[in-house]
Amino acid sequence: MPQVLGSNASPFVRKVRVLMLEAGIADVDYVQVTASPMGGEDRVNTANPLGKIPALVREDGPTIYDSNVICRYLDDRAQAGLYPQARLWEVLTLEATADGIMEAALAIVYEKRFRPEELWWDVWFEAQWTKVARALDAVERNWLSHLEGPVHMGQVALGCALGYLDLRHGERNWRDGRPGLAAWYEAFAARPSMTATVPPAT
Repeated sequence: MPQVLGSNASPFVRKVRVLMLEAGIADVDYVQVTASPMGGEDRVNTANPLGKIPALVREDGPTIYDSNVICRYLDDRAQAGLYPQARLWEVLTLEATADGIMEAALAIVYEKRFRPEELWWDVWFEAQWTKVARALDAVERNWLSHLEGPVHMGQVALGCALGYLDLRHGERNWRDGRPGLAAWYEAFAARPSMTATVPPAT
């Protein structure tokens, strides 16, 4: 059986897990692993030479990785329609925006986790958060209408990104000044696929 290697705290892994639940995929195992930019488990590094999660270990082909590739693959495999052709470019752009939010938010976490405190660079923290804030403002301003309707991967990715902001950057209060996005997330976060994948508060 194929296996998704991942960690519950990763928003990129959560994207894949939410997709699997939304698509009703039951023939792919989810396996918890330890990954780190400083070096993780051997099986992660073997599956993905970049040492990143998620990675999808297949029985009928080489491992595929990067959350976007895995999501597209699993959606196509299950014919779930989470990348609707009629809205494909908008969905992909929303997913890319959400991924960028995750990357910037994760960069702040890594800076604090893997560098000594005396070497922390506040300018770096603020530069990364500026990316997050610009992206959130753009969604509030231009993309709220694209978050309506049947669930798609743009929504899933954005929901996972906002959940990660709550997990790691709650003090930043991303909801401030973004009432439309905050209201959308409150409703989306209540979906069973989202409540089943809430990351641990550690």
